[in-house]
Amino acid sequence: MVANKVGLVLVQGAESLLADRAITQVIATNADAQVITLSSDEIEVGVITDNLAPSLFGDQRVVVIKEIQDLDLDCSDEIATYLENQDENLTLLLWHKGGVKGKALVDKIKKAGAQIITAEAVKKESEKSEFVRAEFKRLNRKITTEAVQALIDSLGSDLRELSAACSQLASDVALQKTIDEEDVTAYQQGRVESTGFDVADAAVEGNTPIAIINLRNALATGTDPVLIVSALASSFRTLAKVSGASRSVKSFELAQSMAIPPWQIDKARRQLVGWSENAMAKAVIAIAAADADIKGVAADPIYALERAIMTVCAARGSR
Repeated sequence: MVANKVGLVLVQGAESLLADRAITQVIATNADAQVITLSSDEIEVGVITDNLAPSLFGDQRVVVIKEIQDLDLDCSDEIATYLENQDENLTLLLWHKGGVKGKALVDKIKKAGAQIITAEAVKKESEKSEFVRAEFKRLNRKITTEAVQALIDSLGSDLRELSAACSQLASDVALQKTIDEEDVTAYQQGRVESTGFDVADAAVEGNTPIAIINLRNALATGTDPVLIVSALASSFRTLAKVSGASRSVKSFELAQSMAIPPWQIDKARRQLVGWSENAMAKAVIAIAAADADIKGVAADPIYALERAIMTVCAARGSR
C-alpha cells in the first residue's frame, strides 16, 4: 500500500494486475503531477535521460518505466546515473517482473532507498482464495467460502479474470445478499459466446471488467485476436465518422453518404458520450499498437490485447 509521496518506487513481480494497481496508487498520491509512462519495448537510448532531466519550471512529475528487466545495458545505465542524483520534484516508478535478468539494476535501485511493492504471481490455492476475498471486501460485499472456491474452480488463477468476475458478481447480486455458490453458477451460465463486437461495445462504453470478460469468452470460444482488433478498429472508425456529422441531421439521411446503416449511426451517437477527439486518438493509437502486437511484434499477444483494451476503456472521459 502506498501511503505517502515517495520519490523512488520499485514494483517487483510478474503479476500485471497487481503491478498496474500499484502504479495507479503511486500516481494517485501525486494527483497534480504530470505522468509519463514508458515501456521497455519502446525505449531507445537517451529517452530515459530526457524524461528524467530536471523540469525547467520545477513541475511535479511521475515517470513510470515498465518491465525494466528487458532494458538494454545503455538504458539501464541511464537509470543508474539518475539514481546518483535524483530530482526532488520527480517520482520514479520502476516495474521489474522478477528473475535474474536485470538484477544488477534492481540491486542499485534498492540501494538507492526505493520503496518496494510486491506484485508476485498468485499460485497457491490459499493465495487465490485470499485474493478473491480481498476483492469482495474492497467492493464492500460478502461471499461464502463455497462461492470463493467455485469461482476459483471455474476461472483458474488469472487474476484479471477473477477480478472482473468479482466486480460483475458484486454488481449483479442484490446488495443485501451474501454471494453464494448459486450466484457463481448463474454467473458461469451467463458467460455465453462473445464476439469481437461484444468486446468493442464494452470498450467503447469504458466498461473495463465487462470488456475483459467478453475478451476472455471470445478467445475461449475460438475468436481470432485479429478479428477482435478489427472489431475495435471498425467501432472507432464509425465513431469518428459520426462525430463529424451534425446531430440535427437524421440518421437515415446520413446513412447513404456514410455507407453506414441508420441504426448503427444512432448507436454511435449514443456511444459518443464521453469521447473527445483526444480520447479517441488515444484509443486509436492503442488499437493500432495492438494490431502490430498480435501480428508478431509482442512476445505475449493476448496480454498486449488486454492492455490495449484497458487503455481504450481508460481513455473514455479523458481530455
